[in-house]
Amino acid sequence: MARAIWTGSITFGLVSIPVGLFTATDDHTVHFHQFQRGTSDRIRNQRVNERTGEEVDYGDVVKGAEVGDGEYVVVEQEELDQIAPGRSRTLDITDFVDLADIDPVYYQRTYWLAPTGDEYRKPYALLREAMMQGDKAAIGTFVMRGKEYLAAVRADGAVMALHTLHFADEVRDPSELDNVPTRRTKPGDKELKMATQLIESMSGPWKPDQYRDTYRDRVGKLIEDKKQGKEIVTEAEPPEPTEMSALLEALQRSVEEARGKKSGKSGGRSGGKSGGKSSGSRRKAS
Repeated sequence: MARAIWTGSITFGLVSIPVGLFTATDDHTVHFHQFQRGTSDRIRNQRVNERTGEEVDYGDVVKGAEVGDGEYVVVEQEELDQIAPGRSRTLDITDFVDLADIDPVYYQRTYWLAPTGDEYRKPYALLREAMMQGDKAAIGTFVMRGKEYLAAVRADGAVMALHTLHFADEVRDPSELDNVPTRRTKPGDKELKMATQLIESMSGPWKPDQYRDTYRDRVGKLIEDKKQGKEIVTEAEPPEPTEMSALLEALQRSVEEARGKKSGKSGGRSGGKSGGKSSGSRRKAS
């Protein structure tokens, strides 16, 4: 049974719907411990005074915020606790916006929302259906684990999804980037036509199940191979960047290859192999 990481109420107008917040995704990243090379000795992180080199107890550590010219303001955890927002019991909806108007760059993390009791299913379903018909998202704020979040709630099939959002001042201006094409940087007609054909030939319905984290799979295989003492091979180098003079030819060949493939698509690319070798080893943690 899924366990809610936050419980409260969605409020809009005079309507209040008790809900629970559930994680919508799992982290399947392979996590490693650290060892000293050539030994089975684990590496541990320590809090060390950089001047004396001595370890410092956690209770003797305070936070410092740099205020310029190498000076810091020291802040106690108790002082931060005093000004931290309390554990919010409400997700206050202030606006409804067109879902398509939210730039994906603002999305942070996704959660599922579900009513906390049978008696709340009807108002929950009412809000979900009303937003679905209008293709709207509800915008509001709530507090979880001592932090305030901006959130967008939308209908997603039989449930509602909540996306935590970045605040506007957290999104970097793309004008800060170098080498971004200007409006004067117009592609040639032939290249544009060929690129459009390539996109069309590679287009199809969104099927998330056909994609896999192939790097995670390779990491898992590497670990298993080293456990079994098998020979390890390395991945091929990434392809060279396409020169402008060869762009049209590369597009043409890409279109031909895309059209020649079957309708079934593979979710990932498997890298080539080269002759690099490494002896497998198995190490027992101390």
